[in-house]
Amino acid sequence: MSESQKVNYTDANITTLEGVEHIRRRPGMYIGRLGDGRNPGDGIYVLLKEIIDNSIDEFAMGFGKQIQVTVEDEKVRVRDFGRGIPLDSVIKAVSILNTGGKFDSEAFKKSVGLNGVGTKAVNALSSSFYVCSHRDGECSWARFERGKLVDSAKELTKEKNGTLVEFVPDALKFGEYHYNLDFVETMIKNYSYLKKGLNMVFNGQSYKSENGLLDLVNENLTEPSLYPPIHLEGEDIEIVLTHGNNYGENIQSFVNGQYTRDGGTHLAAYREAIAKTLKEFFKKNYAPEDCRQGIVGAVSIQIQEPTFEAQTKTKLGSTYIWENPDNAEHGQTIRSFINDFVGKALDNYLHMHTDIVPVIEEKIKASQAEREEISGIQKKTRERNKKANVYNKKLRDCRYHFNDKVAKDKVELKELSSIFITEGDSASGTITKVRNANSQAVFSLRGKPINCYKESHRKVAENEELNLLISALGVEEDIEDLRYNNIIVATDADDDGMHIRMLVLTFFMKYYPDLIRRGHVHILQTPLFRVRNKKETRYCYTVEEKEAAMAALKSGVEITRFKGLGEISSNEFVDFIGENMRLDLVKISDEESLAEIMEFYMGDNTIERQNFIRQNLRSEEELEDVNI
Repeated sequence: MSESQKVNYTDANITTLEGVEHIRRRPGMYIGRLGDGRNPGDGIYVLLKEIIDNSIDEFAMGFGKQIQVTVEDEKVRVRDFGRGIPLDSVIKAVSILNTGGKFDSEAFKKSVGLNGVGTKAVNALSSSFYVCSHRDGECSWARFERGKLVDSAKELTKEKNGTLVEFVPDALKFGEYHYNLDFVETMIKNYSYLKKGLNMVFNGQSYKSENGLLDLVNENLTEPSLYPPIHLEGEDIEIVLTHGNNYGENIQSFVNGQYTRDGGTHLAAYREAIAKTLKEFFKKNYAPEDCRQGIVGAVSIQIQEPTFEAQTKTKLGSTYIWENPDNAEHGQTIRSFINDFVGKALDNYLHMHTDIVPVIEEKIKASQAEREEISGIQKKTRERNKKANVYNKKLRDCRYHFNDKVAKDKVELKELSSIFITEGDSASGTITKVRNANSQAVFSLRGKPINCYKESHRKVAENEELNLLISALGVEEDIEDLRYNNIIVATDADDDGMHIRMLVLTFFMKYYPDLIRRGHVHILQTPLFRVRNKKETRYCYTVEEKEAAMAALKSGVEITRFKGLGEISSNEFVDFIGENMRLDLVKISDEESLAEIMEFYMGDNTIERQNFIRQNLRSEEELEDVNI
């Protein structure tokens, strides 16, 4: 009999979780990953977004033209000037699950959150949470600690109507976290672009858009576009598009003012509609990928009762623009709604602006010619590799790709799936031994990839290593076919490792920039030091962490400086790619030009790069602290 079979299952095993305790027990179900603030998808940003979403929904219903957001250290403050929460329902609205005004479609017709969970999750996962609703000269406030009510009252007030929320994310859940104000600013800007006339005030700085998504696309254009962006608006839909000379597609998508980082049914429909409309306009059977190569754009739709694939609302799952959960009555599908609008509006625009028509077709033809040439070269390279049986030596896949689980489980597994890109057999062997074989794959590079920035696309296509990597990722035809949610570059912290890391990132930045924009590409951080005495071992990622560990462990301390992944034993390494894995997200800010980044780091500007290195270099002595 197994140990689990020996355990008695009685009434004592039945547990009822009061209030929001379930959220504290299982935070991932409500806000996705916890994180420490280094990734824009980390939980502390989800908490902020949940509160702002409520204020945005007030504006969408016609109440309150300004939202004030303040982030100081760990404390967050959000004040809107909407209707305010009904005074007798303030405590219920922020602490009792499945309670809220958004179940009433008359009060909130096209809101982001409908499940009555968002604010409760913020309350439950905050060490302190304060809410105050102002309504017609009265206010009702309540103060909570980790979801438990500690004080409340009703009072007279001279404040304008609206709701104030202040909270501090709980360090017991999020650890030593910090808000990255750049991430918050991007979030605030997106809200202003999507809600024309709304004044978002972040830490005293005002953000307001008069042209909606057109402002977003224009401000995000880091390279000259081939023609002025096309801006089209209809009832419950707004789109922008233009073409540039970069690779990939840079299309941002939104639903009811919510940025859907991972796309969904609306983005898929928009991509389809662009290709279909251009093919019909030119009366030629151009490949969809050629119609969209180098496209920069955005799509925003408003729908009733949206459904998302996760509580974090990063991917739209709705099929219809309106659904009635009580019967089989449905509205128009999102696909047909977007296709109809784009088909008519874009076709009309092209007939009226004939000067840009040859520019677009020339871009499509150039993409077609290059794709056909490169595709033929890559096919020959892949066939050569297959004959040499190279694939099995390069990729140790995960079981997620070989099981028979139902579609829902497959989606969940893909969200957890990762592929480590390593250098050499030593590092890949170490990771392979200790990885979670269900969801973590390992790809081993041989030597240094070529510098994609300097070489022609043809030569890159002939490169065996990069072809194998493309095949492993599954993005030969479309990045929507990406096989893993997380691409993790895991190289040594020495000169060679850093160089290989830059070469791999250059490849992604030039030919697959959307993988970076969508938050799929990460750098694995491994410890630089091991500090231990006879009783305890600590792994440190910085000199500061090492010094703190030395002070804590005191006497008899032994310090090891790791210079490569291969130096770390498999028994130790298991901690670094499990729950405690530290990942740095590879990101491109709106103001950064891909061409300028690659030219600076991978081009021929030797003097500029040398000066940068001299100014930012940390000496070996600083890292190793030879006096210890």
